[in-house]
Amino acid sequence: ATIYFTSGSTGEPKGAMCEHAGMLNHIFAKIDDLGIRGEDVVAQTGPLCFDISLWQLLAALLVGGRTLLVEQETILDAKRFIDKIVDAKVNVMQVVPSYLEVLVSYLEQQPRALPDLRCVSATGEALKKELVERWFRAQPAIKLLNAYGLTETSDDTNHEVMDCVPDRERVPLGRPINNVSVYIVDEHVALVPLGAPGEIAFSGVCVGRGYINDPERTRRAFMLDPYREGRRLYRSGDFGRWLPEGKVEYLGRRDHQVKISGFRIEIGEIENTLLRVPGVRQDAVVVTERADGSKHLVAFYSGEQPLDANQLRERLSASLPKYMVPADFHWRNDLPLTDSGKIDKKALTALARELDVSEQSHERPSTATEDRLVAAWAEVLAIPKEQIGRRDHFFDLGGTSLSALKLAIALDRAVSFKDLIAQPILADQAKLIDRRLKQGVPTAPAHFGSSGCAAADAGAARRGEGRR
Repeated sequence: ATIYFTSGSTGEPKGAMCEHAGMLNHIFAKIDDLGIRGEDVVAQTGPLCFDISLWQLLAALLVGGRTLLVEQETILDAKRFIDKIVDAKVNVMQVVPSYLEVLVSYLEQQPRALPDLRCVSATGEALKKELVERWFRAQPAIKLLNAYGLTETSDDTNHEVMDCVPDRERVPLGRPINNVSVYIVDEHVALVPLGAPGEIAFSGVCVGRGYINDPERTRRAFMLDPYREGRRLYRSGDFGRWLPEGKVEYLGRRDHQVKISGFRIEIGEIENTLLRVPGVRQDAVVVTERADGSKHLVAFYSGEQPLDANQLRERLSASLPKYMVPADFHWRNDLPLTDSGKIDKKALTALARELDVSEQSHERPSTATEDRLVAAWAEVLAIPKEQIGRRDHFFDLGGTSLSALKLAIALDRAVSFKDLIAQPILADQAKLIDRRLKQGVPTAPAHFGSSGCAAADAGAARRGEGRR
């Protein structure tokens, strides 16, 4: 019925083949668990190239309801998005947690009722308990659904519907949907005891046929179900465990895939692309986590001499989507090795945390507006103010499209999201604000820069490649 391509570790995408029955089973699970009725409106926030678009597009139509198509430009402006949801009387919508945090932060600053919205589904990355707490403080009457699944299993396989904050430290993935069997297995596909960690595997109508034109990777991930005759089994590469109440708890990835802002990213794909740049001898890409919990890619490379970071970004951007281009590039004469001769990524991860994200000297702020902008940048990017200069580029310091949206909210819409994208230099942003003040255009109050909303990649709002 469908072929959706997910990121491949060798740089080649994998085309996951899923069947009509699996697609319908998932759509009707959404209809049942979200209580979608004939009079309901469901928002479609995912583009058609991602698997979540199927249920968002079709679920309401199958029961006589309506689907609201939300354009990306609207999603990138939290106020416009909320206005659209309210004006269209949307009852059900789905976003990734990183974008949900942006919406929560906006609603914390600008409280308003969402009278028709009944349930929000969060998918694509781990849903943190702290965000669930903030959501129910802001919108106690609107349920949250934590959805988990993979492209290879016809989208979501587990649903956890919440009307309050769960007691556990981790938000559960929930129980399997109808006609789906979930196993927690060891490396030999033997079932592990209740509560023991293991790999999450799936069986039932949800499991697809494998990867198109890729028998080797199909053989590694798909097999016959040893516990139910005649069924296929898919090994997800995710780790989890059974909870006593029959729900699954997510514990992380097995391999080198990482999730950043809803996108499933293969580190090897980035490394292979960087290795093809002339002058790069060795490379390694690691993930760092900042104080606000946001994750960022950092690349290390060796060669005869350092290369221009902007040129490296341009080379990688020509082959990779923006969310796979590292925020920082660090040159070393040689990369550290383990005793077995492999590149020591643990050492590089520690080094990435220690490195000043802005190693070059900065020109200090020269106006009151620049000082306030430095404070706002520091909060949004979760870096010390001392590391930000007036000529710094927002995206060179790790900024993303949604962190620019966060900045616009922090500035109380003194400048728009489009302004920040067009003017990424701090001094230029300050000039724009000052110019509008002189023209009498309303801008932010003097205390701007105190927002607490979260940063993430713009594509996360429309759901990343692959699944958690």
